[in-house]
Amino acid sequence: MKVAVFGESDLDEEAVRILVDGILGKQTQSVDFRLRARGWPAVKDNLPAVLTHLHYRTDAEALVVIADSDDSPLHQADHEQPGNVNSECRLCGLLVAIGQTLNRLAPVPGRATIKIAAGIAIPAIEAWFLCGSDPRASEAAWLQGGASMRGADFRKKLKRTLYGEDFAPQAIRIRRVREEALRLTQDLSLLESYFPNGFGPLAHAIRGW
Repeated sequence: MKVAVFGESDLDEEAVRILVDGILGKQTQSVDFRLRARGWPAVKDNLPAVLTHLHYRTDAEALVVIADSDDSPLHQADHEQPGNVNSECRLCGLLVAIGQTLNRLAPVPGRATIKIAAGIAIPAIEAWFLCGSDPRASEAAWLQGGASMRGADFRKKLKRTLYGEDFAPQAIRIRRVREEALRLTQDLSLLESYFPNGFGPLAHAIRGW
């Protein structure tokens, strides 16, 4: 299956692909595209262009979109009910952008509509890769932690725990996220249990492909 992954960095995209392959139970084929994101604003702003490019210019069968929540509100299931979209929720923002873009795309003869899954890592993707090994790595802990788990300083602590230092070389970062992503694929129910609102929708959408 040909799948594009769009996230805040190349590192995030590589690690998330391992999780995607684990959910699908098979190895996917990467689809390259020129636009690259660096941080949440770039993901949000470039998503329509990425989806449009993949639809018209590639043979991608699916797109996975992932971003960090930072300090934005936690996504809730009732956000997806008519009239309940939370304008501050990043997953809501992605889903709205996806829906609006898909509605504008014209059918391509002989090509099925691209499948899409979106997820938000709360508060940052490092928390996913610490799932099961660090008590701070869950949506419940983030909610209960209040101010102590908000802000860039806390997210830096997660990075330090995962990578071993504040400014770890890229090679170390790649090795660590690969190791932890492969660990998590052995029991993805752990991620779904600890991150039901951010990882749960992503996994559910992918299983429906």
